[in-house]
Amino acid sequence: MSNDFLSLANTGVQKLRPYQAGKPTDELERELGITDIVKLASNENPLGLSESVKSALQQELTELTRYPDANGFYLKQALAKKYAVDINQVTLGNGSNDLLELIARAFVEPTNEVMFAEHAFVVYPLVTQAIGAQAVVVKAKDYGHDLVAMTAAITDNTKLIFIANPNNPTGTFLEQAELKDFLAKVPATVLVVLDEAYFEYAASERRGNAIAWIAEFPNLIVSRTFSKAYGLAGLRVGYSISHPDIADILNRVRQPFNCNALALKAAETILQDDQYLADSVALNNAGMKDLSAFFDVNNLEYIPSMGNFITVNVGNASDKKTGDEVYQQLLLEGVIVRPITGYGLPNHLRISIGTEAENQRFKQALTHVLNLQ
Repeated sequence: MSNDFLSLANTGVQKLRPYQAGKPTDELERELGITDIVKLASNENPLGLSESVKSALQQELTELTRYPDANGFYLKQALAKKYAVDINQVTLGNGSNDLLELIARAFVEPTNEVMFAEHAFVVYPLVTQAIGAQAVVVKAKDYGHDLVAMTAAITDNTKLIFIANPNNPTGTFLEQAELKDFLAKVPATVLVVLDEAYFEYAASERRGNAIAWIAEFPNLIVSRTFSKAYGLAGLRVGYSISHPDIADILNRVRQPFNCNALALKAAETILQDDQYLADSVALNNAGMKDLSAFFDVNNLEYIPSMGNFITVNVGNASDKKTGDEVYQQLLLEGVIVRPITGYGLPNHLRISIGTEAENQRFKQALTHVLNLQ
């Protein structure tokens, strides 16, 4: 007799589908026997691991038989110094995704509403559904957040609002003035998570310093990651900065040792490596300019992006293929990108910015697949 274990799961979990990550290169190798593969699907840093991190990790290997510092003191101290906050305002996570889930689990009841924008990061609806809360999806404006509509959608049941800036997967960006005006209109009983996973890639003159706003808006939580511009995606380490009382609550539900020893050491090291960060941003800026120009020349509509990726509409090409169809054909060319039908954009693909050579491979493959001139 088989058991119906699905019926034993929480109601919200029963309807969940697992998060679909970008296809790994070794999986494509197994499926098609292709070895020369370019992966531009997961917004990873194409620069490679920092030499300073390589050295620090080598020294840390001798300590792997011991548990890491459960409090992550040295990394938290470094973050607190960098952002001029108290160390008790910093919470560490196994990637910033971990923190998004922690916040929802710690503060949201099934009777509450969690708000986010159409075309926003897929983890927001996942964590909302997993805890059985009510999702409020506000229609996008120009592929990004409509803060006026989000303000109007707040009710007595609203407990948490997720805002990604820059937004993934569209790369849209909210200016600091409009964000601050929005926060001033949000009730103090509603938490606002400003997810800044791609913060370092945004133009420096426009990104501002939302962390400094926490003193004025104690219901604001800013989350960031070391996975993107700092090149540590495989080690999974992120952080949030919030009011100390919020950080205290998050630490009550945070798993002990949720950041491993190598992740802590790598993050502490790369945080001091200003040259690596500058090189990452410069490489991204050059690649963004290159791909934007390519799309312009070929009359492919794209969404201007402040992240390390660019989203392009391949459905308006001459043969009217969907994003999923073009994605599958690009796989045959050895190029992995990201279809985003699940984000409500069935004709679009999200392309991570790669090295000059990787971007060239993508352009050649897309030219062939779409019969571009």
